[in-house]
Amino acid sequence: MRLTPEELAARKKRNLAIAGALVVFIILVFGVTVLNLKRNLDAREAAMAAGQPVGYAN
Repeated sequence: MRLTPEELAARKKRNLAIAGALVVFIILVFGVTVLNLKRNLDAREAAMAAGQPVGYAN
């Protein structure tokens, strides 16, 4: 079965839309991860400044 040029164009647009959605999802996951790491580092620094034991730094 051969696809028509219109069908090929529609497939290409659909593939680009899926690729774009995947890139956005990857960026979102990366951003959330970085924010969580920063939040944890800030909480650790605050706990250490308050003199509380933190994990391995007891």
